[in-house]
Amino acid sequence: MKKVFVIGGASYDSIIYLPQFPGNIPQTIHQCKFQETLGSTGIGKALNLEKLDFKVTLHALIGNDVWGKKIISSMQQSPVKFLYHIDENGTERHTNIMNRSGERISIFTNTLNPEGSINFNEIKAEVLQADYVVVNLTDYCKPIIKQVHSLEIPIWTDLHDYDGRNPWHEPFIEYSNYIFLSSDNLPDYKPFMQEMIDAGKELVVVTHGKKGSTALTKNGEWIETEAFTNYELIDSNGAGDAYFSGFLYGYNQNKTIIECMKLGSIVGALCINSNKLSNSNLTYDMIEKLFNEMS
Repeated sequence: MKKVFVIGGASYDSIIYLPQFPGNIPQTIHQCKFQETLGSTGIGKALNLEKLDFKVTLHALIGNDVWGKKIISSMQQSPVKFLYHIDENGTERHTNIMNRSGERISIFTNTLNPEGSINFNEIKAEVLQADYVVVNLTDYCKPIIKQVHSLEIPIWTDLHDYDGRNPWHEPFIEYSNYIFLSSDNLPDYKPFMQEMIDAGKELVVVTHGKKGSTALTKNGEWIETEAFTNYELIDSNGAGDAYFSGFLYGYNQNKTIIECMKLGSIVGALCINSNKLSNSNLTYDMIEKLFNEMS
């Protein structure tokens, strides 16, 4: 069983479900569906990867507060090895407003200390033991990704809704080898993908939600695939992390890039058919069956 070390990304979120986003007028909404649950990209990736035949370790910063304790308790119920350090600002929290189309307005109601950091030596052993290292977009991961890179270890990262200009993302772009992102804020994504390959990246994958995904390999091959749309939308939170996990599962099985993309689409579809970051029915046997039916 291959090991994945996921670094960064844990929160405890409030999710509000509405038929449509509120208009630009003062109003009272008397009734809506609501839940509080685990959130963020590190937890999302870890919980999906664990179900796909990986041994997963997750490191994150959390607060010494009720929300941090909820995260610890929830992660202890999964096979994921959860390592954490305490952030003085408290646990990161998001309020996500979802509409029936799966679109999201995400409000960060509590954020980690932007100057937060850890001693890299405390997680270095996990980095060295991992077959895959995933470094997520958090402030404390900026020095970490540089230190992992100095060990000449390939790095996977997810730029999420990067717009092609924000300088905050630069360390993750510079030091990663495998880049994933969505086209939500980057509609003209192909020049960026080409720029990354020209800079020596191994692979760039851009997801387009229900419109599928696009990959560009280091050999200059462009690959397109459709989304897997066989499942009803319940909650789109975590779909990108699920796609990433399905892709990495395929990559670890030595499947072709287009096969990896299809597996990513399947795991993403299963995610949105659930109100959790990882569908409780997800198994690698299940996605192999769906993949064979799809092929």
